Amino acid sequence: MEMMIACVLSFAVTGLLGWKVILPALRRLKAGQEIREVGPKWHLSKAGTPTMGGLMFIIGIALSILIVGWKGMLAGDLSHIYVFAFALVFGVIGFLDDYEKVKRHQNLGLTAIQKFLLQLAAAIAFLMLMRYEGLLSPSLYIPFFQTSIALSWPVYMIFAAFVIVGTVNAVNITDGLDGLSTSVTIPVALFFASVAAWWGYTQLGIFAGALLGGLLAFLLFNAHPAKVFMGDTGSLFLGGAVAGLAFAFDMPLVLVLVGIVYIVETLSDIIQVVYFKLSHGKRIFKMAPIHHHFEMCGWSEIKIVTVFTAVSTLFCALALLGVMDRIRP
Repeated sequence: MEMMIACVLSFAVTGLLGWKVILPALRRLKAGQEIREVGPKWHLSKAGTPTMGGLMFIIGIALSILIVGWKGMLAGDLSHIYVFAFALVFGVIGFLDDYEKVKRHQNLGLTAIQKFLLQLAAAIAFLMLMRYEGLLSPSLYIPFFQTSIALSWPVYMIFAAFVIVGTVNAVNITDGLDGLSTSVTIPVALFFASVAAWWGYTQLGIFAGALLGGLLAFLLFNAHPAKVFMGDTGSLFLGGAVAGLAFAFDMPLVLVLVGIVYIVETLSDIIQVVYFKLSHGKRIFKMAPIHHHFEMCGWSEIKIVTVFTAVSTLFCALALLGVMDRIRP
């Protein structure tokens, strides 16, 4: 019940904030997105569309988890606050990046090394906190096989830190079309909400439900043609939320399934760059990440988002089957 209330409340707050406060404020401040010239030429028409819209669902989620989760907090369960705070740190990093882009009027904010170091520091701090709270174990649960691979704490922490940073940036790469990152993350949020309900993780379920509601409301503004972009503020927050939930449930390898779209997007970018350098200028894809390849093949943004969301939903359902028989950690 709490999960459903959090979802509805987050939807309402996000929608109302977006409609009455944040979107008008972003337009008034002229916080418009700068479009990279190396992308599809028709994307240049999107220049000036308000960015940093991720603030809508971040605030909506924050209010929802505080209002709905207060009983659990009084009982000492702060797991949903830990995950939100972790995601928020990445959201702040994204906000700084967006701010620099808007201020300079170009699609370049923080440097790659600055973002990497900040993200790595946030990941390590989160993992240390979760270990201190007893919410992590140095083992990797393998869906479907009902077994785990034991690791030493140093190896696990190094692995986990880079998985987190990789996940966050993969979600960021996916945010390249109207509604794409939002749409493919909705079934991911639903997956974690379902697991929370099945295992009785009320507080984490409240966060997952609030995330689901916030994204559903944001999609009203972000679907093609987008009235606002989430910006790095939103995409890095989403990446932190997805990674944080996976580790809070102590099953990071499930990201291979629920994050399949993020992974394919990132791999397409890596493959394109490596092949381009090795072949002295040749390309495998017409453009990378792969959503741009399908654009160049003539697919509409709506078709790409629909297909990618269907793939995400299918793999999230598969992941759910893979973890349902697991004994609650």
